Amino acid sequence: MNQIQVPTRSRYWVIFFAVTLAVLAYIDRVAISQAAPAITKDLGLSKTQMGAIFTSFALAYAIFEIPGGWMGDWMGPRRVLLRIVLWWSFFTAATGWMWNFTSMMVTRFLFGAGEAGCFPNLTKAFTTWLPPHERVRAQGIMWSFARWGGAFTPPLFALLFSYMSWRDVFHVFGGLGVVWGFFFFRWYRDNPQDHPSLNDAEKALLADSAGTASGHGDVPWRRLVTNRSVWLLWAQYFLITYPWYFYITWLPTYLQEHRGLSMNESAKYAIFPLLFGGIGCMAAGFFSKTLSGWVGSLDRARRILGVVGFLGGSAFLLISVVLQDPLYGMVAMGMASFCNDIVMPGAWGACMDIGGKYAGTLSGSMNMMGNAAGIFAPTIGGFIVQHTGGDWNMFLYTMVASYFLGALCWPFINSNKKLEDA
Repeated sequence: MNQIQVPTRSRYWVIFFAVTLAVLAYIDRVAISQAAPAITKDLGLSKTQMGAIFTSFALAYAIFEIPGGWMGDWMGPRRVLLRIVLWWSFFTAATGWMWNFTSMMVTRFLFGAGEAGCFPNLTKAFTTWLPPHERVRAQGIMWSFARWGGAFTPPLFALLFSYMSWRDVFHVFGGLGVVWGFFFFRWYRDNPQDHPSLNDAEKALLADSAGTASGHGDVPWRRLVTNRSVWLLWAQYFLITYPWYFYITWLPTYLQEHRGLSMNESAKYAIFPLLFGGIGCMAAGFFSKTLSGWVGSLDRARRILGVVGFLGGSAFLLISVVLQDPLYGMVAMGMASFCNDIVMPGAWGACMDIGGKYAGTLSGSMNMMGNAAGIFAPTIGGFIVQHTGGDWNMFLYTMVASYFLGALCWPFINSNKKLEDA
């Protein structure tokens, strides 16, 4: 009597590699915010100039998101992700070599160009390596660890900063990606059917998913740019990223100048937004399946989590402004980030479902729009603070409004209709 073969679980290594790369991405990205006071002092920069340096990363990241995602659809994530991680690791280290405003801005621009395409290609890998019912949960896990990597960067940076200069800290962080790239390139295959560690049962489980593997560079651009749900995904991601960029750029400076905390104290309080955000990603990733059972569809569950997340973010961020105690204020800001991030797995899951074999390109376009907000947010923040005599609350009110507007997008997003079926 023939026994039914149980699928192996080799596909979960893709989640492991995605999680570790996401952590590295956020460590390298968030480190600049913690170093900002020291960089500003050493290089003699103004608030506006530091805001422009933050913006240069977001500008490059936005410009190269669609090309990075499209390359993953065309040639597969294996070669593209290796290029991405080696490029950004070099310019992370190079950040420590800079000597003035112009050199720092150019280096951070090139860093952003290198990191662009990371998450679209990881999304492409999930689409290819995971069956549909595991994809949103994988997104929740990945984004949780991404946020937690960013959350613990401030105390990690402060610890390393007590032993070395901010320049040497960037050298240390830059070396980590090279190690990841070696092991990833050795293990990963663009098509799971080509991997020797999968048994026949797991290959059968992934047969439909493997059809989305590389070789899909013929993106239906007209369908993409005329799709209402795609436009709404772009809009909501712009609106959710505008306040989120505050957490990874100006937050340590805000805590030290507006809340009156020392560098070590601000490093501890700066944990809250990304720590709580990671919990929000994880909760949404695991709860979305249950909620979809209650309301009748995964699409409807995403809409509910989207609206609740945006409205909750707006409310909690407003509460954080009015609370005078730094601890309570940062807990409220942490809850705003929690609400922010219960939207994330559903947004990226919608890209996988709508995009199908073009998931890399679609998720790249969404992330491009999000980082377009990153172009404006740091510069607007620096301008407001410098020209209002240090009024940080005025900047936070613009973030409250951004969250509120995002809630208006989700009721009209339909993730059931694929681009290729439009």
